[in-house]
Amino acid sequence: MNIILAGIIIANAVISYKGFNDLSFFRKYEFHVGSIRSGEQIRMLSSGFLHVDMMHLIFNMLTLYFFAPVVLSWLGTFSFVLIYFGSLIFGNLLTMMFHKNDYSYRAVGASGAVTGVLYSAILLQPNMMLGVFFVIPMPAYIFGIVYLLYSIYGMRAKNDNIGHTAHFGGAIGGYLITLIKEPSLFTENTLMVILLAIPIIILFGMAKMGKI
Repeated sequence: MNIILAGIIIANAVISYKGFNDLSFFRKYEFHVGSIRSGEQIRMLSSGFLHVDMMHLIFNMLTLYFFAPVVLSWLGTFSFVLIYFGSLIFGNLLTMMFHKNDYSYRAVGASGAVTGVLYSAILLQPNMMLGVFFVIPMPAYIFGIVYLLYSIYGMRAKNDNIGHTAHFGGAIGGYLITLIKEPSLFTENTLMVILLAIPIIILFGMAKMGKI
């Protein structure tokens, strides 16, 4: 395993475990709109290393473990790190954009960063097959589009405790940074670049019309 990937996974495990057993530590570093708006910007980063429970942590780290190698093999370690942390920040920035007036809004998890790596991998290898629910075969680009459309639904419905906005923001980060680092995709895989941008265009179109 790449040493940087291993380091990120270990950091998530150690910091999350600390948060599981120390509520004051968890509250101090979680994403909290009111605290961030009062100047605690460290939460924009630290919240990405905390998780609600062990299953939340394991799911995120397994997803990262499976898809990070695609990004690492195509773009290298530096770009992978840029995508991971850039997507984490993008996810939290989008969350702030949509929840800036909800001072009590709280969230934790590496999901934004992991979704950014996932979306980057899909952009780089859109035709790889994914096993949805470990059973249903689906081309990666279709999964990516459906996943972001579902995230838009989740953002509108607000009927669960999933950070759909952070997921979406992370995907935007992964998409944009990958294209910046690998601009040849615009000419070599133009259709996929356009298709994977559709949910992003839909989200901001709905936001502009006040429908989300």
